[in-house]
Amino acid sequence: MAQTGGGDIRVHALKVAYGQQLILHGIDLGFEAGSFTALLGSSGCGKTTLLRTLSGFVPVVSGRIEVDGQDLTTVPPEARGMAMVFQSYALWPHMTVAENMAYGLKLRKESRSKIASKIDGLLSMLALEGLGGRKVTDLSGGQRQRVALGRALAIEPSILLLDEPLSNLDAKIRLTMRHEIRAIQQSLGLTVIHVTHDREEAMTMADRLVVMDRGHIAQIGTPENVYDRPNSPFLARFMGAENRLNFRDSGQGLECEGYRLPARLSESDGRAIVYFRDEAACLDTNTSATGIKGRVINRSYPGGFYRFAVETSDTVIAVSGDDAIEPGTAVTVTLDPNKIHVFPATMAVEEEGSK
Repeated sequence: MAQTGGGDIRVHALKVAYGQQLILHGIDLGFEAGSFTALLGSSGCGKTTLLRTLSGFVPVVSGRIEVDGQDLTTVPPEARGMAMVFQSYALWPHMTVAENMAYGLKLRKESRSKIASKIDGLLSMLALEGLGGRKVTDLSGGQRQRVALGRALAIEPSILLLDEPLSNLDAKIRLTMRHEIRAIQQSLGLTVIHVTHDREEAMTMADRLVVMDRGHIAQIGTPENVYDRPNSPFLARFMGAENRLNFRDSGQGLECEGYRLPARLSESDGRAIVYFRDEAACLDTNTSATGIKGRVINRSYPGGFYRFAVETSDTVIAVSGDDAIEPGTAVTVTLDPNKIHVFPATMAVEEEGSK
């Protein structure tokens, strides 16, 4: 299949509602031609609504959608130069693999010879050789996903929209399809927008993450940037830093129970909340060591390391380690200052109060 190249998308002040309920609150966003962007967020954040609005299946209240400088806000879905792969695949069960993949081409009244040639190429690209005459109901989940992808690619779109297409696959096939979709995107130069709630999936497939929260954009950046430098307590938690401890700026660093971190906070009352992932903490059974005192209340073994629940004076945190420390053991917790995320306490309170 020839390289198609991608389209450049610009979204300006986009508002979308279902009935009287506003879902998207004035989104401004751009997708560069040939880029792979993941729309990431929890259920109800607006990511799927944004995708369906781009495709033309959901009307806008106000705002504008442009592709390569052309206003497509009111253009019907079939005229936007986009193709969409749905979570449910949406394949025709009474059709063969080849018939499903050729469906869009037949609607465009392409010649039989052109359709046959294109479908043969797609079957080869998607590792479906010899299955063109088989009913899709006889295929595995991974094969059905490839058929859905082939049907989308058959019309040679410049923009490919993916609505959680891997969520119905088992873990092993999902990993394979991540790499295959990414390779196809790069070889064809497509602009891809991928909706997912799976953080790892988004980070391994996309060039850029757009994290959404309650109809707003919470943060935009590379996977590394969003993971390592979340811009809010919400982002820190969403990207896996679910542990939190209360600290205070002493003027010489952040302190908690006499334990000091080499970090400062420019806020009047100096109260801070430190967020971190379990691997950013270290346990020491030497209770005289400097650190935050706690007690192991639970231990599990997910494979390759142990995960502990540690009770401190005012909370319970999760910590990973290599040694099998027994529940009930008193421990000292220290943190890697390069792997923590520090925010003013008032910022966390404001986020929680707005929910």
